[in-house]
Amino acid sequence: MQIEKLQNILEALLISAEKPLSIDKLLGFFQTEDLVNRNDVKQALALIQETFEARGFELIETASGFRFQTKSEYKQWVTQHWDEKPARYSRALLETLALIVYRQPITRAEIEDIRGVAVSSNIIKTLQERDWIRVVGHKEVPGRPALLGTTRQFLDYFNLKSLDEMPSLSEIQDIDKLYPELDLGPLQNLTEAAEEQEREEDEDEHIEDKPMDIFDIDEIEINESSIDSLNAKIKSEADQESNDT
Repeated sequence: MQIEKLQNILEALLISAEKPLSIDKLLGFFQTEDLVNRNDVKQALALIQETFEARGFELIETASGFRFQTKSEYKQWVTQHWDEKPARYSRALLETLALIVYRQPITRAEIEDIRGVAVSSNIIKTLQERDWIRVVGHKEVPGRPALLGTTRQFLDYFNLKSLDEMPSLSEIQDIDKLYPELDLGPLQNLTEAAEEQEREEDEDEHIEDKPMDIFDIDEIEINESSIDSLNAKIKSEADQESNDT
């Protein structure tokens, strides 16, 4: 098959695909008589990438394969397609995600030991709902806690082929600059919001630990005599202060 025709076919396949396509999946679209091999596909993909270098979108290779996507420099215009604002994530969530990325497989207890605070169940739930993390096993200790690791979808989201492309910890200076697509917003506002969120979640998680009798209204004795006695005491102290002055 001529390289120009193969290039056009691959463009059509990639544009119409809902997910990234690997070279093996692309090869699966061709029959033996098409005389298309792996090297032909690689060459055609390279030509496609060159063709779109000066265009508004590009061909990217991620962990799952190749896909077309708009270039990041045109984000402010492209995002106007959608009314809702992009999701914003708290510092607590990003710290938890970073620990999973760089220390995986890791348990929730180990994350809490490093951060020094409890990990909210909502954070783990959010990361799992985004398909960024998953349970990869269980640690052989009492209780067999779940071991958490990242997913292929996590790599796809950040345009990574593998975890080897993650910056080293010594290179990380500002996560806002590394991943602007997270749209974190002002650091101070997000930090205050994250702290407030953690306080609310902590109160919700620990309210069951409080003795139930402090919430039992039947044990609080309020009657008219006690109220009259209290009012009399307040009036007496107010009169005494008035006389002293």
